[in-house]
Amino acid sequence: MDFVIDGSSRIPTADEVTSLLRAVIDPELGADIVSLGMVPSVTVADDGVVTVGIKLTIGGCPLRSQIKRDVETRIGVLPGVTDVRIDWGEMTADERSEVMLKARWSARESAADTEVPLNCRVLAVASGKGGVGKSSVTVNLAAAVAAQGFTVGVLDADIWGFSVPRLLGMDEPLEAERIDGGDKPKIIPNERTVGRGLTKGTLKVVSTGFLVEEDTALMWRGLMLTKAVEQFLHDVHWGDLDYLFIDMPPGTGDVQMGLARMLPRTDLIIVTTPALAAQKVAARAADMARRSFLRVAGVIENMSSFTCEHGTNYALFGEGGGRELADQIGVPLLGQVPLEAAVASGGDTGTPVALEGDGPAAIEFREIARLLVDEIAPPANLAGCSARMLQMVTAALDAKDASDTQPATQSSES
Repeated sequence: MDFVIDGSSRIPTADEVTSLLRAVIDPELGADIVSLGMVPSVTVADDGVVTVGIKLTIGGCPLRSQIKRDVETRIGVLPGVTDVRIDWGEMTADERSEVMLKARWSARESAADTEVPLNCRVLAVASGKGGVGKSSVTVNLAAAVAAQGFTVGVLDADIWGFSVPRLLGMDEPLEAERIDGGDKPKIIPNERTVGRGLTKGTLKVVSTGFLVEEDTALMWRGLMLTKAVEQFLHDVHWGDLDYLFIDMPPGTGDVQMGLARMLPRTDLIIVTTPALAAQKVAARAADMARRSFLRVAGVIENMSSFTCEHGTNYALFGEGGGRELADQIGVPLLGQVPLEAAVASGGDTGTPVALEGDGPAAIEFREIARLLVDEIAPPANLAGCSARMLQMVTAALDAKDASDTQPATQSSES
């Protein structure tokens, strides 16, 4: 590309050219090509010819022509430039890894606001593979935390394999309402009250299972899955939340990467079974989290053992996988949930065992929930929690006073 210039114009410096190149954004990675390390060299000749070295992640990058056009357009505005030439190159594997790391950090730092309150603790429950009971763990932990008096959101991000509605016994379709001060309607989560007495709490639940029939197959590609999760974060009126539990799809695909970009304050809880094979696969989920700058809060070993009616313990799926994974990635083992028929039956009836059960699995889920609240991920707004507890105590005392005075009033009338 040639440029006609005034002969009196000075030649720009390489630093000036580089500064303008910071306005060239890689459309796929969402950050400028200089910050990403895609510009290894810039030279400016005495005759005004600018040569820019650009390394693409792959030689046949489909966005090459767009990057070329943006580079030429940006540099062309500089006085003194007579021509722009691009010296194309391809990154090594190490350079590609470094670029992806920078891109994830840039996405994290520029994350747009969502409807999830800033003081809400976000806990994504993930696994390396399916079949480890991740959704059951999500629902039971969310219910057990809510039963401590908290308002807890549950986002079913396993778009293809949604199961949260059945596990919670909820089937009402989602509705949208116009919120005061809003310019368009927002989706309203379905709600369920859990717990008893002073520690009664609320579950707010969103799932694609509330939008389609349970036996309908969602044949969506990765981009559509990510957009669905984005809609659940931006177009749902979550209101006040203490915690948001996210049931992630298994693996390390588009949804996981999208969540890391949209909710960078998310902590990950990794679920595995005791089997060595499951533990090795689950380690990939931890690696994905750390590459995306997400904190791994801990590991839960599910289906750890089975105890028969005679008291004999059987390690049906092996043993030690949860502890080994936690030690490998340097995080606490939050708990070991035994294999118990009550967990499955509770899921079938929509009654999480953590709420009504009294067996070993129910006790373990409640203990993990207590550990999360007290140590691993305490509520961000402690003052607000104390205020709510005080309100609940006041309401309970008022209700008791009302019930105490009612018989006396009836007696005096009779």
